[in-house]
Amino acid sequence: MENNLTYSQQINQENILKLRELRSELPKFLGTYFTGVAQILASRTKIAYAIDLKTFFEYIKTSNPIYRDKPIRDFGLDCLETIASADINEYMEYLKLYKTAEGKTVTNNERAIKRKMAAVRSMYNFYHKSEAISVNPAARVDMPRLHDKAIIRLDANEVAKLLDAVESGSTLSDAQQRFHEKNKLRDLALMTLLLGTGIRVSECVGLDLMDLDFNNDRIKIVRKGGYEAFVYFGDEVREALEAYLEEREMVTGIIEGHENALFLSSRKRRLTVRSVEVLVKKYAQTITTMKKITPHKLRSTYGTSLYQQTGDIYLVADVLGHKDVNTTRKHYAAIEEERRRMAKDKVVLRKEK
Repeated sequence: MENNLTYSQQINQENILKLRELRSELPKFLGTYFTGVAQILASRTKIAYAIDLKTFFEYIKTSNPIYRDKPIRDFGLDCLETIASADINEYMEYLKLYKTAEGKTVTNNERAIKRKMAAVRSMYNFYHKSEAISVNPAARVDMPRLHDKAIIRLDANEVAKLLDAVESGSTLSDAQQRFHEKNKLRDLALMTLLLGTGIRVSECVGLDLMDLDFNNDRIKIVRKGGYEAFVYFGDEVREALEAYLEEREMVTGIIEGHENALFLSSRKRRLTVRSVEVLVKKYAQTITTMKKITPHKLRSTYGTSLYQQTGDIYLVADVLGHKDVNTTRKHYAAIEEERRRMAKDKVVLRKEK
């Protein structure tokens, strides 16, 4: 990787190459689609869409006799007009449980099916809007109805216990404690940053040293969609970061291309999203067995706390980087329910005798 590229730019380059590889397995006509949505969809979204469209065309090939003996690469644009709404409904039913060409069994819940159908609808909308096809059967298909899931978050006591566990390492196993002292300041800074700002784990691992601004107590991150934003932090985050940076300055032998990374692994490379997920799980399972805590749950914990303190859903949406406030409102509806429940005792109809 080139040293002058930011983490976001490096990831985008990798995603471009990955997308090219996936497109080589898709119908040739989809080239105009991916070119057309290049400025609209993030690179990771395009990769996800390519994977889901591959599943869609594999289904068409196996279920439709017309295409059974034809390579997917040679499917023409006209194949989209031979598919009816009923066919797409059958495809959605197929997505619940199917086997891949390699024999792997795949199951999808309603949310996963809706995500996969987003790629199909996007493709049909693109070609219908550009008048390349005359019908849009995907637009006439109802998407799966999603059932709200309980938002898992840590309460204030659990947050304190989690940070204590990171700082002391006393709840870890003997094997884990052997590595704890070496990474304690890094882990504490990382966990404090996630809990104190609500940034996404991808935004966290993408941080470079120059993204820290202690004059204004803020960090510069790259949000989903590729735009930059500043996120501000409090004294606890500042102290944890400063303590870690003193140790970080002493690190030598960093792998080329990773010199600017804020958070380094024991192999002196930039921490990956997967590494942070494992790290969070390691500490979280020592303080609670009732909740499955992930980095995203730490984000929910911060969002919940901020909403409880401010009651301002628009502020929470802005700080978390939600483009649609309804996304935020959906996630924190449980707090509104709690506030409504508390209201039942606020109005007294008759004074007690």
